[in-house]
Order: sequence, then C-alpha cells, then structure tokens
Amino acid sequence: MTGRAVLPAIAMWLAFAGIAHAQAWPSKPVHVIVPFTLGGATDIVARILAPGLAEALGQPFIVENRPGAAGNIGVEYVVHSPPDGHTLLVGNISTNAINPTGFARTLKFNAVRDLAGVSLIASIPTVLVVGTQLPPNSVKELIEYARARPGELNFSNPIGAYSHFDTLELAARAGIKVVHVPSKGAGTAVTPMLSGEIHFSFLNAASVVPYIKGGKLKALATTSAQRLPELPDVPTMAEAGYPGVGSVNWNGFFVPAKTPRAIVGRLHAAIMEVMQRPQVKTAFANSYVPVTLSRSPEEFQAFVEAEAARWARVVTQYNVRME
Repeated sequence: MTGRAVLPAIAMWLAFAGIAHAQAWPSKPVHVIVPFTLGGATDIVARILAPGLAEALGQPFIVENRPGAAGNIGVEYVVHSPPDGHTLLVGNISTNAINPTGFARTLKFNAVRDLAGVSLIASIPTVLVVGTQLPPNSVKELIEYARARPGELNFSNPIGAYSHFDTLELAARAGIKVVHVPSKGAGTAVTPMLSGEIHFSFLNAASVVPYIKGGKLKALATTSAQRLPELPDVPTMAEAGYPGVGSVNWNGFFVPAKTPRAIVGRLHAAIMEVMQRPQVKTAFANSYVPVTLSRSPEEFQAFVEAEAARWARVVTQYNVRME
C-alpha cells in the first residue's frame, strides 16, 4: 500500500474509532460539577437538565456542588478529570470568562484553554434589587439615597463576579461610594438581603424573581435589553438612565479539553434533544431561566473565547484583586 493510500485509511480508521468511542459513552455514571452552592442559576440549570440527560443517554447524571474560590475549585476538578466524558462542568460567565484573567497569577490552569465548550444553555439577566427596609423604589432614588450616605450602603456579590463589576461600573457612573461585602454565590446573597444586612445588589433573575413577586425584595431595574415578561413594570437599566451597566449571566456545559470530539458531539446532540422536551421547557420557564442554545460546540467555544477577551479588558480596568 502506498503512502498516499495509507493516509485515507488511517483517517477512516480514526473516524470509525471515534464513532465507536462515542457509542460506548457513557459507560458509567456521569458527574455534573456545579462550582457554586445550591440555589444559584448554575445549580438550577444543572438540576433541570441532569434527569433528562440520564434518560436520553442511559446512565445516571449526578449533580455535585463543589463551591469555593469563586468557582475555581470546581473548575479545577473538571480540568484534571479524565477526558472521557464522565465528568462535566456547568460553568458560567464568571468561571469561564472572568476568572482566567482575574486569577491568572495564582491559577495553574486556564479554563478557556483547558476546557472544551459543549453548548450554551441559558442567558440570565440580572436584577438590581434592594431590601424592603430601604426607602428607594427606583434607581434614581437609590443613587440619591447613596449619595447622601457615602460609604454607608453595602452590596454583596462574589469577589470578581460579573455582578461585582456591574456594581463598580454603576458606582463609578453615578458617583457614589458603597461597600462590597463578598458572598459565595447568588444562593447565599439573598438571605442577608432579606434580613437587611445587605442593602442592594445585582442578582440573577432566576434567584430573586420569586422573592420580588412575594414582596420580600424590591426590583429597581433589570440588565436585559427589554423588560422581563416576569417583571413587566420593572425598567431596564437603560430606561433607568444607565445604558451599558449590567451583564447577562450565561451558563453552559464544558468537558476537559482532550475529550474526544465524538463524545462532545454526542453530548451536544443529547442536550439539544432534551431541551426540546415540553417538561424541560416548562421547568426552565418556571425557574425564570431563559434558554439560549449553541448550534454546535464550535460555536459555543468561539463565544467563550470572545467573552474571555472582553472580560480581560474589564478586569484590567478595575484592577480587582481576586486572589
């Protein structure tokens, strides 16, 4: 057999090997790592999808919360897991776009380089909320209230999270002085707001809409381009006079970078199938999590790389110490 004939034969063999590998996967329970505590948007996404993926692929999908270090503990666990498709990460804007720059001096891995994107799942707007103990009922009133009390109001988000930078941007634009009280995640930031320990924060809609509807928190504005159907009376930040302030928290599935592309493709296909199920659509809608899917793993990976480049500029601008 000539050299020219060998190359196509090798390529064909590799293709068949990849297909066989994907067909054999998963061969044991799949661990879905959430790098944050219970109750946040990332956790919600994982727990809605896991049962459907288990049914579609014939193995248990076990959700594990591994919080700590702004999500880096969970991400590192997945980065160093065998690249065989049996350990997945549900990452987000912070873990996979902000942290690679914010923790660049201390991390021994890079989430953009060491993980492969499978699909975007959701794009969740945030809501600027205040406790019911505070008088302000609008962004304008909050700014006026804060200006009259420099350094007396506090907000809570994880250090270096997108919502932390959003608040720094609002404070800079509005000319107010506020105090940051770090939290471990959206799930742990709500309770101190209900008690009055925390005065205001940008928190994702999935975590706070039920409290807003229940009258336990006041919504002043959303970071979405249009008003949220769930909160039709709440203006956007642009309508409130602060266009460009506020981020949309995205969530997506990732695997270790060396995971065979055939497995990545099969997982992407399974996600697309499960996301079309009526009960899954209903679960996301009831959780106030807007679904946004990637047409391919390659499309999602390109999106993540662009987001990481954008946030690198923001992190550098505010020089937040995230180590």
